[in-house]
Amino acid sequence: MTDESRFDAIIAADDKVEPGDWMPEGYRKTLIRQIAQHAHSEVIGMQPEGNWITRAPSLKRKAILIAKVQDEAGHGLYLYSAAETLGVSRHELVDLLHQGKQKYSSIFNYPTLNWADMGTIGWLVDGAAITNQVMLTRTSYGPYARAMHRICREESFHQRQGYELILTLMRGSEEQRQMAQDSMNRFWWPALMMFGPTDGDSPHTQQSMAWKIKRISNDDLRQKFVDATVPQAEFAGITIPDPDLRWNEERGHYDFGEIDWDEFWDVVGGNGPCNRERMDHKNKVWDDGAWVREAAVAYAAKQYARKSA
Repeated sequence: MTDESRFDAIIAADDKVEPGDWMPEGYRKTLIRQIAQHAHSEVIGMQPEGNWITRAPSLKRKAILIAKVQDEAGHGLYLYSAAETLGVSRHELVDLLHQGKQKYSSIFNYPTLNWADMGTIGWLVDGAAITNQVMLTRTSYGPYARAMHRICREESFHQRQGYELILTLMRGSEEQRQMAQDSMNRFWWPALMMFGPTDGDSPHTQQSMAWKIKRISNDDLRQKFVDATVPQAEFAGITIPDPDLRWNEERGHYDFGEIDWDEFWDVVGGNGPCNRERMDHKNKVWDDGAWVREAAVAYAAKQYARKSA
């Protein structure tokens, strides 16, 4: 059996491709691109929430937010580690991000303007992430699938915590309810954009699904998210800013309006409200933290030398 036929047999049998297995170069590159984008998103996603840690309204909310931001850092670490099994270092991946040659999720290029955004990000953004990521626990590449099991458990907790915050605001004062509604108005459409372009405009979906890296298409995932979120919004008493949103009895799904794809591609292209701010901050932190990385490497080398001696 050839390497290629052995790889095809693993995919056909729904088994896992492991780091030591032969794989097509296109499969490896697709995984590196997808895992790196996911890892970068976790790390960049710490910025809009970390911005509110010092302004949280109570010690309880501050502790919750600190724990969540810490979780996101851990998710980035799991994912960079998974990418390294494909023969690329995390330093290379970070360098590609800094050069603008790799992307992160477009959602993090929108500002967090009020405290309710911490709830909306947990409810909508992490909710969209879970919708997309649960299928990745069954992705064909073993290290990625195993990383996603833990990430999804933590993201599910983040989603519930975010929804609880929104429920609390919606049961509060008129000012608090307006704050939550304003947040929903700003984040609903960017959350739908998180699933990527329509299936017809997605250059990677067909091949990724053939390799079972991806299990469900962008449009089907987006529909799944809308169907799950609308009843939650109705229960909370918050209005989704889409006049075309309605239940379609014949389809058994909610119909929803057209996404502003010009805005989507503009943000992906680097022209969103916070693209430059996010990357300027990322580069500054990377440069300022160089001494920490150098000290850690020097210490590890010193410990290794002592043990070798």
